[in-house]
Amino acid sequence: MARLPRITGPKLIAALGKAGFAVTRVRGSHHFLRHNDGRATVVPVHRCETIGPGLLIKILRDCELSREDLSQLLSSN
Repeated sequence: MARLPRITGPKLIAALGKAGFAVTRVRGSHHFLRHNDGRATVVPVHRCETIGPGLLIKILRDCELSREDLSQLLSSN
């Protein structure tokens, strides 16, 4: 099992964008993302803060992505 990366909100949003997710709305520091097939999640964007491992697992579960999928999205520039 791949180890979870330390990642900030903007980098996670960029990686999810490569997977087909788009920001639908923003409320404060929370960005709401939705995929065309109906999957949705919320990513907090706080200045220079990394997303905790528990929240990152929840976001990946909402997006139906594995840790390996996230690693591939982060490595493909």
